[in-house]
Amino acid sequence: MLKPGPDHPITLEPAKKRWRAFFNGHVIADTNDALILKEANYPPVVYFPRDDVAMEYMSRTERQTHCPYKGDAAYYTLLMDGEFAENAVWTYEQPFDGMDAIGGRLAFYTDRVEVYEVDDEAVSKHPHHGDVDAVVQHTDAGDGRSQREHWTPNVGTADQPEGGVR
Repeated sequence: MLKPGPDHPITLEPAKKRWRAFFNGHVIADTNDALILKEANYPPVVYFPRDDVAMEYMSRTERQTHCPYKGDAAYYTLLMDGEFAENAVWTYEQPFDGMDAIGGRLAFYTDRVEVYEVDDEAVSKHPHHGDVDAVVQHTDAGDGRSQREHWTPNVGTADQPEGGVR
């Protein structure tokens, strides 16, 4: 086990904004609790809490790697709508001391999964389309059902004062 230092710095900081991971047309992770890991000269890595990731689209693989600074990583393959991303997700389930904050969190290879910061103001306050986030959450969850309960109809007629489609 190696310790981060001036020759190999590693910093962890809470993200200031919301982050998402997007794969094959679907948001598969969405969190306000991301951690950003910056290590030496590598690009920053966003770690998502497991509870904020759609684990039902992932299968654990046999792949394991070792980082002398963070510990042993385990991997997952994504499968969604017939599209595979093999070993595209990794996690440190028992990281070394000092890296405890990433324990059990998930990170994505950004060449296979789009990881991006979300501007909540732009997503939630679009002047002509209502709450885009709510629309996304009411779409197909991948198995033919809505991700959330259906909305109450907001348009009515004389024969259907509560609204709805005839």
